[in-house]
Amino acid sequence: MQSPENPGPAAGPTPDSEVEVRLYTSASTIGNSGRGGWAFILEHLPTGKRKSSSGGEADTTNHRMELIAVIRGLEALKKPCRVEVITGSDYVVKGLNERLASWKAFGWRRGPKSQTLVRNLDLWQRLAELCSHHEVRSTRRNLPAGHAEYETCHRMAVEARGG
Repeated sequence: MQSPENPGPAAGPTPDSEVEVRLYTSASTIGNSGRGGWAFILEHLPTGKRKSSSGGEADTTNHRMELIAVIRGLEALKKPCRVEVITGSDYVVKGLNERLASWKAFGWRRGPKSQTLVRNLDLWQRLAELCSHHEVRSTRRNLPAGHAEYETCHRMAVEARGG
């Protein structure tokens, strides 16, 4: 993947013309918890190169699978770049775009006076670390999204889930 010379830490939304990488992510679980799958497709816009991966876990939640899909996608990037995460998860979109900075500022608690830690803390902390190397924004899509890559990604997550 290519990158700008000196990307800053994650900032506000980036115009589409400046997005270098689209990261399509999806997850699937049987019920709210149980067997689950995740998948991502990375699309490097300047070159058209693509990379994808998927996996699953026997005992998990859909939120964990959604976060792992984004984490694995960002981990696959070799250099800092501007990334648009395309997901069907409100949890991921709101977490990345609205809540992550606050959670960090509150010591990974849900609010300034809360004693309750953020759910899936281990994954949000890893995601925050990865986002510090890239300029990341997140966009929500519903199925069918009209994006072949997103629809393929969702099928990959269902297959990775199994059963």
